[in-house]
Amino acid sequence: MSATDQHCRLYLITPPRLEPREFADDLKRALAGGDVATLQLRLKEVDDDTIRRATEILMPIAQGADVAFILNDRPDLAAELACDGVHVGQEDAPYAAARAAMGNDRIVGVTCHDSRHLAMEAGEAGADYVAFGAFFPTATKTPKTQAPIELLQWWAEMMVVPVVAIGGITIANARPLVEAGADFLAVSAGVWTYPQGPEAAVRAFNALFRG
Repeated sequence: MSATDQHCRLYLITPPRLEPREFADDLKRALAGGDVATLQLRLKEVDDDTIRRATEILMPIAQGADVAFILNDRPDLAAELACDGVHVGQEDAPYAAARAAMGNDRIVGVTCHDSRHLAMEAGEAGADYVAFGAFFPTATKTPKTQAPIELLQWWAEMMVVPVVAIGGITIANARPLVEAGADFLAVSAGVWTYPQGPEAAVRAFNALFRG
């Protein structure tokens, strides 16, 4: 998972509720819209078999399009299901446990809210990326912090570990995050509820990234 030619890339997050076989069609349409670096499966308050079923259906679609498939919160299931990586929050498994489960060849990303300290700790420990947010109001989840755009500028100037911006990001508000140095924009509703559909949303984000 890397930014190509210093361009920002799209980090897709699944909707908070989905039926995997129905959503598979939306995912295919989205990926037809252009470059996507990553798909994160983020399902809360569901049982493990629901996550397994969603992964078995959606991961081949993502990987077939050369998109890394990352599971939210669950290093144990990510390892079991041979996902490309896992994303952990500050209240989830600690980074060390996630890395131990995933090994050195798979992606481990860490939520750092608006904290420079947490991000530096994660980066020094070996995280493949850090995520800051929320940058804008979001209905997908209740954000714990409001992150300033200047945080991305500071990180981009000081650190080499890739940084993901997350939280309420849409085509309409994304440009300042790209200009501030975000390597990836994590987007959920901004793609799946885009008026012209997910394929058009991905196409529009990629046009924005190209400047």
